[in-house]
Amino acid sequence: MANEEELNEVEQGSQQEDAEQSAPAPAEDAPLTENEQDSSSAPQEASAEKGEKPAADDDRNWFVIHCYSGYENKVRTNLESRIETMGMKDMIFDVVIPTQEEIEVREGKRRSIERHVFPGYVLVNMVLTEESWYVVRNTPGVTGFVGMGNDPTPLRPEEVGQILKRMESDAPHVKVTYKTGERVRVIDGPFNDFRGTVAEIDMDRAKVTVMVNFFGRETPVELDFLQVEKA
Repeated sequence: MANEEELNEVEQGSQQEDAEQSAPAPAEDAPLTENEQDSSSAPQEASAEKGEKPAADDDRNWFVIHCYSGYENKVRTNLESRIETMGMKDMIFDVVIPTQEEIEVREGKRRSIERHVFPGYVLVNMVLTEESWYVVRNTPGVTGFVGMGNDPTPLRPEEVGQILKRMESDAPHVKVTYKTGERVRVIDGPFNDFRGTVAEIDMDRAKVTVMVNFFGRETPVELDFLQVEKA
């Protein structure tokens, strides 16, 4: 009996070993497809994007600096030179002097000049930091920023829009050298060389009404600014 039991145990052990040897080996992890790789890396990329810092130009604003009247062009040249040599192009982007073309009439001749809209002021588009403030404030000719105390105040977007629109205007501004009640001379048109008195000046329409003596009577004549000069 003992021999039969031992034989049975040996047979059962050999059967168990055969079953373990014939069992399939565990499958290796299959490589991810391109779509699966993209989807698995997407959350990491998204989280990285959330952690990115905003670009510097998101914080840019227009500021106004003050200088001595008549030195605006020199200040702009000095500041642009400092921006270049001090490597501040990524913080200070533009320096603008608001100007407008102006036409004036003197001695019967028209003359076109470039007039500073805000004498003594220069606009700077920049990201305000201690470093950029130092570069601008210590530029030769600059006397300070416009603002409350030591805190520069940026211009509002609508203010910047109005200034730039004024600079880009195609129609030149006409400088009026005469006032209501003053004597003027007509230098162009059918009333050329007539003299009269300024009765009204319409700046919006660029028109002037002059009272001229026509056949012994004071007659109002509407003329363009450029048709009249101070007598």
